[in-house]
Amino acid sequence: MSAVPSYLTPSWTRPGPRRRSLLTGAAAAAGTTLLAGCSGSGDSSGDGRPSADDRLRARAARDSAGLLRQYDAVLAAHAPLAGRLRPLRAEVARHEQAFAADRAAEPARTPGSAESPKASKSAAPAPVAVPDGERDALRFLATAERELSRRRGEQLLDAPDELARLLASVAAAGAAHAYLLTEDDK
Repeated sequence: MSAVPSYLTPSWTRPGPRRRSLLTGAAAAAGTTLLAGCSGSGDSSGDGRPSADDRLRARAARDSAGLLRQYDAVLAAHAPLAGRLRPLRAEVARHEQAFAADRAAEPARTPGSAESPKASKSAAPAPVAVPDGERDALRFLATAERELSRRRGEQLLDAPDELARLLASVAAAGAAHAYLLTEDDK
């Protein structure tokens, strides 16, 4: 009499889903998640007004545009600082574009170039009063960078995940800019 083993013998086919089925299902789930993340962002509050997240993003873009105007004013008043300020100014322009991602991509403005068409529709911003000395002008920009960095740090507490990460990153960059602008003071 032959004994039947008390354990199951392995078969050539595994029970359960195959690897290809799992990969196809995972790809479909990832695609659905990406689409849901892009389309259901809460573009408005349902009554035609922008959502709080959209308003926060728009404010951050306006704040970066204001800082950009300050850089432009300092560059216009103190041309010898151009080599030191242009890289920082370029970063601020990229920050503005990152926050304004919902509108059409606009090329970064250079000092002396015309404002964007969207910005020209609103009232012209007040002129920026730039300190006379180069060192004071650098401190002026450093103070503006620090203040904006602090405000962004506070704003990220109420922002959704992706916008909070962007705010945190730009706030950290602003703090680094403030340091770079005043490192000769030490």
